[in-house]
Amino acid sequence: MKTKHLLFSSLLFFSLNSQASTSYGNMQHGNHLSVSQLHYVFNQVKRNSNVSQKALAKTFFYYENNRYAKGLSPNYVAIADYTKYASEKRLFIINLHTAEVTKYLVAHGRNSGARGDRVWSAGNTLGSYKTPTGFFKIGSKEGITSKKKYNYLGLDGLEWKNRNAKQREIILHTASYVGTAGRSLGCFAIQPEDKWQVFSKMKRALLFSYVGD
Repeated sequence: MKTKHLLFSSLLFFSLNSQASTSYGNMQHGNHLSVSQLHYVFNQVKRNSNVSQKALAKTFFYYENNRYAKGLSPNYVAIADYTKYASEKRLFIINLHTAEVTKYLVAHGRNSGARGDRVWSAGNTLGSYKTPTGFFKIGSKEGITSKKKYNYLGLDGLEWKNRNAKQREIILHTASYVGTAGRSLGCFAIQPEDKWQVFSKMKRALLFSYVGD
């Protein structure tokens, strides 16, 4: 069934590409795109970036079908591609109005993979210290953690397989160990110097944590 949905969504993106190109120039930041415009952006990103095509198709399919019901940002979606190694910039943030893709380092959980490695085991269990997988909605309110004083944005798991994200206190936060093969306790950790760029784009955005499933 998953394969069927993925194939169907990809076919839709390609079939409506020519229709969307005529209205691409009319996209405005802050407004939700039409379905045909979304399909056009999908194809632009697919052709011009190294984002995983499978992860990209899943993200746009979910976003198209849930953006209003879940109150998702009309401006950005993001993919944390944990099939890539930690030394690579594997957090992809996609501008839905320009098709621009910006990339950042993001750490994984200490029990999901070795230092500098990719994610081999995702998890949703409390105390697992594993990276959760699936779709999340990033919060809009910034905060600072009480113990380590990390800047953070909260998030909510949108699927059964990541339903414990809030209880596990999984967040998107800054950490100095990112970029030095450090690992989190399951959170999505980014470099402190990327805070402004990432946080300003990610508020209310859809995030897909992709481990190859």
